[in-house]
Amino acid sequence: MTRRVIAVRPEPGLAATLALAREFGIEAEGEPLFEIRPRRWDPPDPATIDALLVGSANAFAHGGSALSRFMDKPVHAVGEKTADAAQAAGFTVASSGSGGLQNVLDAIMPPARLLRIAGAKHVPLDRPRGIEIATVIAYESAALPMSRRLADRLEEGGLVLLHSGEAARHFAAECDRLGIARGRIVLAALAPRIAEAAGEGWSAVHTAPDTSDSALLHMAREMVT
Repeated sequence: MTRRVIAVRPEPGLAATLALAREFGIEAEGEPLFEIRPRRWDPPDPATIDALLVGSANAFAHGGSALSRFMDKPVHAVGEKTADAAQAAGFTVASSGSGGLQNVLDAIMPPARLLRIAGAKHVPLDRPRGIEIATVIAYESAALPMSRRLADRLEEGGLVLLHSGEAARHFAAECDRLGIARGRIVLAALAPRIAEAAGEGWSAVHTAPDTSDSALLHMAREMVT
């Protein structure tokens, strides 16, 4: 049975996942395979925006000074952690969903003019009738090479936590680049699309019942105890 649990998400999410793992009684370790970097963005006229649509807490951590122009706009957040980040930044949360940003968008009553604050790589959305969406790119995720230390650890096997499709693809590519056998590694993915992005050849791939860190770690605990 796999005992080693490894997280590869960027900071500050990595530290949060490892802290929650300790609360769950899981001995986990981690290495960020990404670094979140801000990007300059030009804000639209706030008078043309009714609310913000946000799919990650990174929007508030890296959105920069332009965010201050929209402090009076309510936030529709993808989930609890993003909603918490919005409130910590001084915004009012109008809604917080689960199961992805499309579900949040579908629940917004039209008419509405939304400003989506997104990363360079983001999930496409189907715009409901009566909803206008302006999208700005406020941050990007830069891939980092896997360290030799982590590669050596993975040669012994492990349970790897995957929080995004981008992370799944990059992790798989790094394993292949360094000659790490996929068959020794079990993956625990936050959502089906993330599991799919990792490709095939792993010892096993499991998907959390919902898109929360708690659900992912609860599943991981069941797998290692």
